[in-house]
Amino acid sequence: MKTIANRLCLVLMALAFLAQSQPREKPPTSAPEVGKGYHPPGTKGGPMVKVPAGEFGMGCNAQVDTNCDMDEKPYHKIYLDAFYIDKYEVTQEEYNECVRAGACRGNEKYDGFTGDRQPVVGVDWNDAKAYCEWAGKRLPTEAEWEKAARGTDGRIYPWGNAFEGSRLNFCDKNCSVGWKNENVNDGYAKTAPVGTYLSGASPYGALDMAGNVWEWVADWYGKEYYLSSPDRNPRGPTSGTIRVLHGGGWFFRARGARSSNRYGSGPELRDSYRGFRCARDGN
Repeated sequence: MKTIANRLCLVLMALAFLAQSQPREKPPTSAPEVGKGYHPPGTKGGPMVKVPAGEFGMGCNAQVDTNCDMDEKPYHKIYLDAFYIDKYEVTQEEYNECVRAGACRGNEKYDGFTGDRQPVVGVDWNDAKAYCEWAGKRLPTEAEWEKAARGTDGRIYPWGNAFEGSRLNFCDKNCSVGWKNENVNDGYAKTAPVGTYLSGASPYGALDMAGNVWEWVADWYGKEYYLSSPDRNPRGPTSGTIRVLHGGGWFFRARGARSSNRYGSGPELRDSYRGFRCARDGN
């Protein structure tokens, strides 16, 4: 009996070993975890959040927004493939690394804007493009930026339809210009360190997509582009003279922080309120 029992034990052990050694099926790909920071292979810089493939409403949604500009119309459905976008605006520290590597030129420096965790400013469109390419990424398209900022339900701001001054850095009572909002104190007279306003996160967990600095995107600006934009992965006009920025900034009214708001600017301009974040294909 002992011999039979020993042999049975050996057989069971062998079967268990074989089961463990067999290649296992990969689990089905799950939806990205909202707000989780990813570092896709081959990338440098800060963490990225993933935006899944699908449709979203692009442009000014007049059903909830009374501040529509003509270049934000019509509100239209767009399908985008999955992509990653930086969770935070690119920081001065991250940009300095690119400069030290010889892949970026130095940005313009302004008093009070050069802390390591401050969003980099004093960069033009080509500077932003050069950094993103060095980091193994690219500038987001205008459509990608807007979807990452507002999600799929046509909301005005990353958090919803009502403006809330505690959720972003804009021209509040600390601002030095006549259009400042005296009724709000966001805590900063200039830029805030990236990620300061956690309650202002977008539906995908990206931070500072309203306020802090205007962000360069890849597209040429076309005032009437939305009238003829393709409904799948649009990339803007094929040529132009000015580039698009989104998001508003520390020196601007709340109106500029609306996710659909578009700002066209010469790509060579540098100042203390323009920065950027990068994107990457999601495959």
